[in-house]
Amino acid sequence: MGSSENTAGIGEPRLLIDGKLVEAKSGKRYANINPATGEVIGHVADAGLDDAEAAIAAARRAFDTSDWSTNRALRKRCLTQLRDGLRAEAETLRAQAVAEVGAPMAITANGPQGDGPIGILDYVIELLDRYDWEQELPVTNTMGVPSKRLVWKEAGGVVAAISPWNFPFQINMAKVAPALAAGCTVVLKSAPDTPWTATIIGKVVAEKTDIPPGVFNVLTSSDPAAIGEKLVADPRIDIVSFTGSTQTGRRIMASAAGTLKRVFLELGGKSANIILDDADFSTALLSGLAVCYHAGQGCAITTRILLPESRYEEGVQTLKAMFGYVQPGDQFREQQIMGPLISAKQQQRVLDYIETGKREGARLVCGGGKPAGLDQGYFVEPTLFADVTNDMRIAQEEIFGPVLVAISYKDDEDAARIANDSIYGLSGSIYSADPQRALRLARKIRTGTLNVNGANFFAPDSPFGGYKQSGIGREMGVQGFEEYLETKTVAIPA
Repeated sequence: MGSSENTAGIGEPRLLIDGKLVEAKSGKRYANINPATGEVIGHVADAGLDDAEAAIAAARRAFDTSDWSTNRALRKRCLTQLRDGLRAEAETLRAQAVAEVGAPMAITANGPQGDGPIGILDYVIELLDRYDWEQELPVTNTMGVPSKRLVWKEAGGVVAAISPWNFPFQINMAKVAPALAAGCTVVLKSAPDTPWTATIIGKVVAEKTDIPPGVFNVLTSSDPAAIGEKLVADPRIDIVSFTGSTQTGRRIMASAAGTLKRVFLELGGKSANIILDDADFSTALLSGLAVCYHAGQGCAITTRILLPESRYEEGVQTLKAMFGYVQPGDQFREQQIMGPLISAKQQQRVLDYIETGKREGARLVCGGGKPAGLDQGYFVEPTLFADVTNDMRIAQEEIFGPVLVAISYKDDEDAARIANDSIYGLSGSIYSADPQRALRLARKIRTGTLNVNGANFFAPDSPFGGYKQSGIGREMGVQGFEEYLETKTVAIPA
């Protein structure tokens, strides 16, 4: 049963288990929904625990019995095939991002919702050749034994890669590419809302590469919690790589503790955008529109904007005018940056937070409801709150929607205090006419990433991750690659 059965004609509905594209053992499928219309656009295999068992067994067997973990030449050839195969599917990937993720077409070209994540494969393919897989330490005389020490980097084992729905292709590739390059085998579990972005990778692996059976497996399911729990607790899984909410991350960490497996967690954020008093407001405040990008459904998006007391109302009114130019709607309109939320459940969650902000006493400057004229789909207006204090729920909790809260600060020290007054520490930004002032402030912000004056850290060679309850470990860059490696020290007589 092929992808032609999907009404959009762009989705692969099958699982990939042990090198074969297969239906779920139960024969069940579930509907894939277009968040812009609420309509069914296709169906995908609904994996159960027996499918997860088969995928784990295949990945374990492939790691233990094949030469995938030691044959770097094979891995390089296979990853090059995967890269080329995905590049040939570039238009399909873009169409899928619009259909199942709700991403506007304008943000799919060469970006994280389009074929941009294929660049992660370029990066790890090149890294395979230059990475220092073996090191030799100086001779040491320990307990009268002159010894030479060799330090080897080896594949970490079987990886459970659990990805979210907001930027599925980007996050799938950020997990899968370095794990495979490191020599691991992988079971990728997609988010139920965005299954096709995972299954197309499986289809390319099965049909366009020499990746051995079992090395890469894909599961899609309408009940992701049950399968996720099995992957996390199973002793045959060595590494869990999870991106999602902090609440779920806590549960994963607790469950993984039973087998002491390594856990990578990229979790929530409530990042601060600090506009210093010397900044050019006409340009710096444009960054406030980040909450409209993909309807604010990004963990690193800056959702708190910190404005100096001396220019606070000026900043609020400028933001209000800017928000007026952003209209959610037609995903195919040129320059459209804001589409729908992923689901009715997420739409209601955002609307509930807006009501919470009102009850807390924040001033609703604009937005706050469903856009007029958009009766279908899961849209919410770009929403701006002013007179927000940092102890309000809308300032502390991750809303994951197009909601910006404006908070005033007294001076640079106060701005740093407010920015750091959060359980999260994922990202942030600073704007100032004085770059050195901005960098001094950046040193004080407890986050894993920061952008200064409109620069953008995001690239395949940049480690991405958070402090505090925004996660553990790093994704992408050399640091992200090493999440999937073990270190072995061997001593031999000198």
